[in-house]
Amino acid sequence: MTTYVALLHSIVLGPGRRVVMADLKAMATKLGFRDPRTWVATGNLIFEADDEPLAVVESQLEAAFSTCFGKHVDIILRKAEGWRRLAAQNPFSERNGTDIGIRIMRKPLGADALSMLGGIATPGIALALADGDLWIDFGGKPEETKLLSHLTTKKLGIGTLRNANTVKALAAMLD
Repeated sequence: MTTYVALLHSIVLGPGRRVVMADLKAMATKLGFRDPRTWVATGNLIFEADDEPLAVVESQLEAAFSTCFGKHVDIILRKAEGWRRLAAQNPFSERNGTDIGIRIMRKPLGADALSMLGGIATPGIALALADGDLWIDFGGKPEETKLLSHLTTKKLGIGTLRNANTVKALAAMLD
């Protein structure tokens, strides 16, 4: 039995419509996943299932999501040990967790992405890569920086942004 952490890239289905976490847990149960649980209403799901390659489980989740909710959503998956490693790698752990963003990637980013984003980041923003995931110390409110508009699937590949507090809370849920 393997514990997985799944992150939905977006839970907005259209104007005024969001995914309800109870419906997301029901979808996971229909897939045969066990003990589905969520963290707040932002598309974070933890569950147990047979040990499979991440790409296989991601595909199952994405197909089921499309069927249940009528929209494709990219879902990024990590096994519990990978999630714990991610949470422990915070290079900005002394800072406020809501000011720290992590672009959690399906495929690891390389130094070229870090260099490109470093050229865009304004003073006061710090960037770091850890196992291909991008850590960002926004130095304040993330929504007040132009860097957010460059953290897209089109520019970086499939990934999703979470703050350090969420990453830490999901790690705690694994224990």
